[in-house]
Amino acid sequence: MIYSRSAEYAIRAFVHLAAVPEGKYAMVKQIAQEADIPSHFLAKILQQLARKGFLRSSKGPTGGFCLRLPAAELSILNIVDAVDGLADFERCPAGMAECNDQAPCGMHDSWKALRNRIMEYLERTTILDLAKGFEQKRKNLEKITKKAKRSTTKKA
Repeated sequence: MIYSRSAEYAIRAFVHLAAVPEGKYAMVKQIAQEADIPSHFLAKILQQLARKGFLRSSKGPTGGFCLRLPAAELSILNIVDAVDGLADFERCPAGMAECNDQAPCGMHDSWKALRNRIMEYLERTTILDLAKGFEQKRKNLEKITKKAKRSTTKKA
């Protein structure tokens, strides 16, 4: 993957949080269960992102986390940067200490083009985009499942 497991979990949690109605909070255990993420690990990630201003948190029986900004304003790049930083994208893919346009490694030009495409994708893709895509796939799976059930019922 192009980012860490922590960033992946954060993105999955943010997609879940995008569906939470405004003014409501989702509990870590609920998010973790529905997104298949270890809850103790997710709690640490979400606390870190709350301290960085991406989430609101609330304690108590109706507490949990919610997005501080609209999902349409949160890019994947925002989250990856907040969790991992962007240094890994700037490093030389061949491991050279100095690699730039003036002193390139053998992979520099091809990596630079690929890195630019990755960064553009991460920057232009929002949490809302991912949430809409996820919801559409969920609906498609429900249709397929219902259709399969109807066909097996007719055969019986």
